[in-house]
Amino acid sequence: MNTIQSADEVPLDPDALTFAQVVAVARHDAKVVIPDHVAEQVRESRRAVDALANAPRPVYGVSTGFGALAQRHIPAESRAQLQKSLIRSHAAGLGEPVEREVVRALMLLRARTLATGRTGVRLETLQTYVDLLNAGITPWVHEFGSLGCSGDLAPLSACALVVMGEGRVHDPSLATGEASRAVDAAPVLAAAGIEGVELAEKEGLALVNGTDGMLGQLILALFDLEKLLTTADLTASMSVESQLGTDAVFQPGLHYPLRPFDGQAASAANMAAALAGSPIVAAHRNSDHLVQDAYSLRCAPQVAGAARDAAVYAAGVAAREIRAAIDNPVILDDGSVSSNGNFHGAPLAHAMDFLAIVVADVASIAERRTDRAMDPARNQGLNPFLADDPGVDSGLMIVHYTQAALVSETKRLAVPASVDSIPTSAMQEDHVSMGWHAARKLRRALDNLAMVLGVELYAAARATDLRHHEPGPVTGAVVEALREVVPGPGADRFMSPEVSAAAELVRSGQVVAAAEAASGGLRHTLTDTDGRVLDGVWLPA
Repeated sequence: MNTIQSADEVPLDPDALTFAQVVAVARHDAKVVIPDHVAEQVRESRRAVDALANAPRPVYGVSTGFGALAQRHIPAESRAQLQKSLIRSHAAGLGEPVEREVVRALMLLRARTLATGRTGVRLETLQTYVDLLNAGITPWVHEFGSLGCSGDLAPLSACALVVMGEGRVHDPSLATGEASRAVDAAPVLAAAGIEGVELAEKEGLALVNGTDGMLGQLILALFDLEKLLTTADLTASMSVESQLGTDAVFQPGLHYPLRPFDGQAASAANMAAALAGSPIVAAHRNSDHLVQDAYSLRCAPQVAGAARDAAVYAAGVAAREIRAAIDNPVILDDGSVSSNGNFHGAPLAHAMDFLAIVVADVASIAERRTDRAMDPARNQGLNPFLADDPGVDSGLMIVHYTQAALVSETKRLAVPASVDSIPTSAMQEDHVSMGWHAARKLRRALDNLAMVLGVELYAAARATDLRHHEPGPVTGAVVEALREVVPGPGADRFMSPEVSAAAELVRSGQVVAAAEAASGGLRHTLTDTDGRVLDGVWLPA
């Protein structure tokens, strides 16, 4: 199963931080430490900034205003106030708070860039980021405020405000499961023994000029997508089996040798493994009841496989970005400071929009398979809507409605965010990526896909139970895992809790775990051969 093990400590080495470590810190509260060599390169770059701060010639971000106000030279006695004003004014988000794991990923990735020595921050500023992560203190970051250009400004500013000892954080006194609420940061930091930082020259921009919110959400999405695509191979196999389809179309010779796409070959191999040894499939293998299966059954590896290949592209984008030093201005090797446009989120925005499209397609084909199971004209002898007593019972009629509604919403989420741009900052920032919003809708699309696959799992398992033969070892193990939380077919009952339990089984990875245990191993795209880490070959040494 694609899992990420929590590490006791994650070294904050900007040249070695991995996707798996990001997930470990974001989701599993792994502790972060700053290696000695990283601390020294941060001190060295700060010395360059201090020299420029004392120079008579104005330097953008060090001794000037910001954005459209960059032409004003700021005297030394006003620069501390300049940093405070920047962070306070930029912490202007609105809307619901984003998820804790997103904020933690954002903070870790910003700390990674600060650790490159390209931003000119002081070591104590970087250390405060690390201390907040290790204390489990999470800034209250609103959903709206980033345009995906000049960095994720409002989200990063909300975090920087807490670094200063101001702003709001999630109440750490709440018990697990309680609805979060915002509280003032100062007493929470004091209780943890953390002192807010008085920002110096250059540090304000260094804390907010990054793509870290976009990148963090992309890395988390890749981890989730890998798990969901493997689940889609399994639920598709269950649909093929329960609708008396053939497994012949998944044989290896029909895939990579004829159409050399890695993702398609992986999905076909998973489906062949899932259906191996199935008595249901064997019982009609020589039947002529169907000349060909419908596309939603026969072409499942082609669709899920294309999604896998899209994930490979997106992983390559994330791999480059996690080795980047995104700030404006940046410290160059000769100690000079130079303005640039690397904060533009276009590469990440395009990748996440691409993923939202393929997520919608995988959800769409899963719904088509479920629809076939509902229809007695196409479900090969099963009752309408898989009902116990059709007419008296409605069966899964409205369960399918719910799945259809989720797919429709997911298609709307596939509309690219990156094709939009809205000029801001008095036309200084006249083209933006909207990458943050690409990330937000991708998260919602993935959550929808988990529910869509949960419905297919629920329906295919019921259809399997209604057949006269046992399922195969792998699909049977998945049905057995579902039956531990959801009863089998019967008269109509309250459906929402059961379908929710099926979706949670998908979301948690337990469907994949059950299949892995029964099959001896499935094919993955972004993980190593054991399916344990997300890094694979994507991260450069």
